[in-house]
Amino acid sequence: MAELKTRVEGAVATVLFSNPPRLNAMTYDMWRALPQTIAALEADPALRVIVLAGDGDRAFVSGADISQFEKLRGTAEAQLEYNDAIEAAYTAPMRCSKPVIARIRGICMGGGLGLAAACDLRICSGDSVFRMPAARLGLGYSAAGIRRFMNVIGAANAMDIFMSARKFDAAEALRMGFVSRVVQADALERTVAEYCAMVAENAPLTVAAAKFAVQQWLKDAPERELEKANEMVEACFASADLREGRVAFMEKRKPVFQGR
Repeated sequence: MAELKTRVEGAVATVLFSNPPRLNAMTYDMWRALPQTIAALEADPALRVIVLAGDGDRAFVSGADISQFEKLRGTAEAQLEYNDAIEAAYTAPMRCSKPVIARIRGICMGGGLGLAAACDLRICSGDSVFRMPAARLGLGYSAAGIRRFMNVIGAANAMDIFMSARKFDAAEALRMGFVSRVVQADALERTVAEYCAMVAENAPLTVAAAKFAVQQWLKDAPERELEKANEMVEACFASADLREGRVAFMEKRKPVFQGR
């Protein structure tokens, strides 16, 4: 059964894209479920970090489930509805106030590449394989989607992967800046868990303010909410967590932040 699976360990939630027979290809229902799933995790004050990952060790997400295209994308109206669901799924990690990390192993192509690009950071295994095959399928890719890739890997690299539709490996993904770290496959889960634990110990208001500010600067000037970004910074300075951070530093202990 193709579905999203959610696991929670302490302050970290993992959303698994699960469709193993099709290398975790995203069905329409999976696309539609992702924004709701992320919103529910964002609303849980006990959670500090969200990880997106593929079910099993063969793929992160191989793309959209092409077997559904004829039925669900066969008309202009159906195509628009399907594209809206995909765009909502892509923007969900970006709009989430909490850090969203992509844990990538194996195949990461098409819609999977788009989902990973929408995350705040990407960490992959050395055996990962990447591709944007839109030009091999005759699919148009939205301007907003192209912008997301440009924000992550720059214009020249975005042009390259879209025009060539070629596969590239983990080493090249690191060179492009698409991933921030490449590790051995057997160390991937541990590495991501350790990184998430480190992030989860930090002040949530500070982390959220930093993420929001980055997202604003990636937008065009008329769309930026810099006033809100500044208000989030002011909230950090007015928080109980700031006092806890100072006291913990003086007492030479780890701070215990509450997000308020």
